[in-house]
Amino acid sequence: MARGQHHRIHAQDRQQRNRLRVAQEAARLMSEHGIRDFHHAKLKAAERLGIHDAQALPRNQEIEQALRERQRLFDADSQPQQLKARREAALEAMRFLGRFDPRLVGPVLEGTADAHSAVCLHVFSDDPDAVMLFLREHGVPAEAQTRRLRLSREEQADYPVLLFAADGLPFDLTVMPRDALRQAPLDRIDERPMRRASLAAVEELLADADTGGELERMLAAVRR
Repeated sequence: MARGQHHRIHAQDRQQRNRLRVAQEAARLMSEHGIRDFHHAKLKAAERLGIHDAQALPRNQEIEQALRERQRLFDADSQPQQLKARREAALEAMRFLGRFDPRLVGPVLEGTADAHSAVCLHVFSDDPDAVMLFLREHGVPAEAQTRRLRLSREEQADYPVLLFAADGLPFDLTVMPRDALRQAPLDRIDERPMRRASLAAVEELLADADTGGELERMLAAVRR
């Protein structure tokens, strides 16, 4: 083997090892410190490990897979219960918010939710203030923010976000116009349309978890 080819293979192997190290460290930071942003987690992980090669930064999918593996190895006694509690809370909230056609999104749907995770819902109304008024009418105080989501590779839009707590769990509602039911924004992990689950789908997901979790395994496999 030529010396140049040997060096090239060695560099590629080192790069792959570093990608795995960064992914595992990012997963640890997300699990132990509640970091929710994949980009922030990978940059912080690379800094901690002293890795400055941009090519050694893992994709978000690699970090999510490392997070699943970490939860399987280190959090098997607690994470499934934390996930189930949040899915049950999501179900209750979706029934409460039924007039806004809620959809479950994020870690609670994907199966990676832990003690730091909020229950994230998309709710739909052509009146952006209607959801806030509905919460106020029912005695639910909420903090209003704004979130920018990518609708395509070229297009972005800002949406109202309502944050509140119920039964000790954080909730995160993104308020979108009703025509947004037809097309989900892009997921931050794989840049494909975000997976969203209706009330019926969440009911099925919870029932499946009680009977062996085949649907849960299928959901995890979609991300690989």
